[in-house]
Amino acid sequence: MGFMQDQSRWRFGGLCAVTVSTALSPWACAAQTLVPAFPVRPLRIIVPYPPGGLGDIFPRALGLAAGETFGQQIIVENRPGATQIIGAQVAAKATPDGYTLFLGSVTSLAINPASRPKLPYDPLRDFAPVTFCFSTPLYLVVHSAVPAKSVKELIALVRAQPGKLSFASGGAGTSQHLAGELFKSMAKLDLVHVPYKGAAPAMVDVQAGQVHLMFEGGGLSYLREGKVRILAVTSPKRTANAPDIVTVHEAGVPGFETTIWFGLVVPAATARPLIDTLSSKFGGVLDQAAFQKKFPALDVSRSTPEQFAAHIRAEIPKWRKVIQDANIVIE
Repeated sequence: MGFMQDQSRWRFGGLCAVTVSTALSPWACAAQTLVPAFPVRPLRIIVPYPPGGLGDIFPRALGLAAGETFGQQIIVENRPGATQIIGAQVAAKATPDGYTLFLGSVTSLAINPASRPKLPYDPLRDFAPVTFCFSTPLYLVVHSAVPAKSVKELIALVRAQPGKLSFASGGAGTSQHLAGELFKSMAKLDLVHVPYKGAAPAMVDVQAGQVHLMFEGGGLSYLREGKVRILAVTSPKRTANAPDIVTVHEAGVPGFETTIWFGLVVPAATARPLIDTLSSKFGGVLDQAAFQKKFPALDVSRSTPEQFAAHIRAEIPKWRKVIQDANIVIE
């Protein structure tokens, strides 16, 4: 179900309509002056990931398609490192003129503020939401040489060799890391966490057998290569595009569920008319069936800035509770 249709799930009820002359609290609008022609030069999307992963491939496709709508090139700028903090800092400090966007995610906009008291940016203070982009469950992926064909077999294997098997992630505190820690906690396992500077290099080592398993958002795309095996999906129900893949919940860890999401934001002082233009044009691309078909494993869906703002606000306390309940320590 799309972002717009599933409003009760994302707690969108009761949102007030916001006009150009009204502040989008806590994201204050800039001065209410006439905005010149926009855009007159290329835009850029800062992505806090290295090249090659889902968080890099998606914005490149979106930028290519939206560039035709804007009549300008849209450049993807990779700023990986420090669990997406480096990219977020660069974007937060950018000139608020509508030409710089940031591909925020559950990690940068919700998990980081929920888990790091000294975070050098505040997603509620330093960014203005533009539109939700997509959500996806994670897939529990193991290297093909791992002698486990199911979640129950994997649990038995790990318990027989405590501390011997490892799981990769895109970095400490990322959604992949928290999914692994939650899996460890709920299944009572002793797994070693191996953090990387992004999901793409992490998956490279899983495919090479350097790390045994991973919770990965683009897991389905790796099946064709035959180097990994998908044991389960982390959504509450099986996905329509892969109905034969069981959920972690039904495969042996009752109550296990997690999804990741991504969306576009801009520096907080960006004028509301510019935000509306960005939201309309990027949202129009996200609505296109032809664009959605490029990512059949994802739930691609647009939102209004207000809806995305409400979603971010709701996600921070949710992940704070997950971290606290599972006694997850992020160094």
